[in-house]
Amino acid sequence: MDFKIDNTDANARACTIQTAHSIIRTPVFMPVGTVGSVKALDAYDMTTLLDSKIILANTYHMYLRPGDNVVKSFGGLHGFTTYEKSFLTDSGGFQAFSLSSISKADKNGIKFKSHIDGSLHYFTPEKVLDIEYNLNSDIMMILDDLIALPATKERVKLSVERTYEWAKRSIEYHNKMKRFEENSKQNIFAIIQGGTDKEYRKISAEKLVGLEDFDGYAIGGLSVGESNKEMYDIVSYTTALMPKNKPRYLMGVGTPEDLIENIERGVDMFDCVMPTRNARNGTLFTSYGKINIKSSKYKLLDESIDKECDCYTCKRYSLGYMHHLFKAKEITYYRLASLHNLHYYLHLLKEARDAIMENKFLKFKKNFYNKRVK
Repeated sequence: MDFKIDNTDANARACTIQTAHSIIRTPVFMPVGTVGSVKALDAYDMTTLLDSKIILANTYHMYLRPGDNVVKSFGGLHGFTTYEKSFLTDSGGFQAFSLSSISKADKNGIKFKSHIDGSLHYFTPEKVLDIEYNLNSDIMMILDDLIALPATKERVKLSVERTYEWAKRSIEYHNKMKRFEENSKQNIFAIIQGGTDKEYRKISAEKLVGLEDFDGYAIGGLSVGESNKEMYDIVSYTTALMPKNKPRYLMGVGTPEDLIENIERGVDMFDCVMPTRNARNGTLFTSYGKINIKSSKYKLLDESIDKECDCYTCKRYSLGYMHHLFKAKEITYYRLASLHNLHYYLHLLKEARDAIMENKFLKFKKNFYNKRVK
């Protein structure tokens, strides 16, 4: 991975990441394609219509179905999905957290039951990387111990200790496996834990940064029950502890406001299911805030979702038509709404990058909030 800082505006950063499959300009939003597909969209939509340079797939889900060896037989995620740009693969730590009723962590890894058929499985740091090697993702997230908030100090301490031990095992294993040509172009990110406890965030960050061979670092364990104020405070504190010369990724966040606030705090990379999930449920993002397409007030409106948007959907279809498609439960709605919401997110971060390059990020942020419907 090649990483370059193109400009900074206070703490906000505009960077370039080059992987084996794409050049990624940051700040960047990564659409979530959990099972190798961004819901309702295909590789053509992602590349030609949205110009997305990187999407996220999930190790846990791809391992269970169709199986990482199946994906490998197609040439990895790129061959399997025909999406030729970059993939980041999450490790499965979040799934262990969200499916905690059927999973249990110990010092060596996470034991879990498949949510599909109830079969037993065990993820270790090494096992997760083996799966990701088969998937051939450009950026591999390591196994971490994610916890819900609020949490006791003892549980936060255990999470930080486990995550560090698993990170140490992961980087040692990856350095050994990199001698094989097929693994040599894959990059590996560590995940900083610590909840909302600054003492443990500092311990986690310093110990993980001390393992110098990681290609980038993520902030994990946020947007899991804490307030927005707490999240922003911890992000500000944690980015200051992260290397300046490597990418910074805030996992699983969030709303358009969350993205703008955390770009200001020095984050480069984001992912979240919000734009596609909200689209399917009738919520569309616009320059002026969210709208609910279910509302009957859109039934006769012959105008686009957002007059400032030039996405595929806004250039062709009216609010009245989108309202009709949603009410009729027409599958076409999911594609058109998802295209719009993802375009909004991707374009918002492109505008943020342009503002950083021009040293006008604070002006951009002020304008972003001024346009929101109060």
